[in-house]
Amino acid sequence: MALKKLVLDVLKPLKGSSIVELAQTLSGLEGVDQVVVTVNEIDVETVTLTITIEGNSIDYEVVKETIERLGGIIHSIDQVVASSKQ
Repeated sequence: MALKKLVLDVLKPLKGSSIVELAQTLSGLEGVDQVVVTVNEIDVETVTLTITIEGNSIDYEVVKETIERLGGIIHSIDQVVASSKQ
């Protein structure tokens, strides 16, 4: 089954990579066609984001590793769309 869409609740430090860099890096991953990053909350040290990733064949482990490498942590997976059709 191919993952077509992921909606992730992500916490990242306020300092460090920007949401633009995060979106550009994720959109460059194989199987990813589009990334939408929405800021939900900002506090003194962190930013809470909703990241929506769409594509033909998203590799969740690669997405997770990429977010963590950029300083983020996935709090929850809020939506998944999978299909048996490529």
